Amino acid sequence: MPYLEKTTAQHDADVSIYFEDQGEGQPIILIHGWPLSGAMWEYQVPVLIENGYRVITYDRRGFGKSSRPWNGYDYHTMAEDLNDLIQQLELENVILVGFSMGGGELAQYVGNFGTSKINKLIFMSSIAPFLLKTDDNPDGAPDDAFKGMESGVKNDRAGFLKDFGPGFVNYEDNQDRISKAQLDYNFQIAIDASPKGTLDCINAFGRTDLRDALKKIDVPTLFIHGDADNIVPIEPSSKQGHSIVKGSQLEVINNAPHGLYVTHKDEVNKILLNFIK
Repeated sequence: MPYLEKTTAQHDADVSIYFEDQGEGQPIILIHGWPLSGAMWEYQVPVLIENGYRVITYDRRGFGKSSRPWNGYDYHTMAEDLNDLIQQLELENVILVGFSMGGGELAQYVGNFGTSKINKLIFMSSIAPFLLKTDDNPDGAPDDAFKGMESGVKNDRAGFLKDFGPGFVNYEDNQDRISKAQLDYNFQIAIDASPKGTLDCINAFGRTDLRDALKKIDVPTLFIHGDADNIVPIEPSSKQGHSIVKGSQLEVINNAPHGLYVTHKDEVNKILLNFIK
């Protein structure tokens, strides 16, 4: 199994990032959401490969098959992980796709490393640019929402994640689109993650202001969001991001929940292909 061995951060010398690299053509890196892993992209990878792309997925530190360090669950470090992957694989002209928390890596990567190796960016159900409600971000979520998530993970992680799953895909409204088995599978991925990583990432995606990072984007950019997303509100995320990134596109999928990559996979895949082609 291929692993990225960390080399750029001294305190992370023993951190390995698991990735899968399949297909040929222009490289696309798919970055997963919280609290999942690269396995979430099961219904996008084959479609992209069949359409002539080289598809790379990886597990964020603390999740999936990657190392589970105690520290480093901040966007600067996680963007460094992404940059190390791009450097190690010697990638150019890369398309980056970030789902939910993964959108933060896209924004922070551009903020830290620029766009010289990037061709296009796709933010899907993304937390970027800023979820926290502040005086200058009135559409954000109150900090109590993130404190509640942190409390749930600290006190009963399994119970919290089990309850979190149905709302992730609006299960009651989408039983014709997603099975109970898929919910169970998502839970299995989530419960296998590092407890510390699961906890610390809430602070990263809930309280990191990425608005200045988005201002540096100068490549074609797409925001995809469901109008029934009950996990990440669209106003401080995709709509605000679209207003910040000049010339960007915004695709809103009717009745789609947060986990639209699986409930509305056909619609999502069509939008992805139309944009990257």
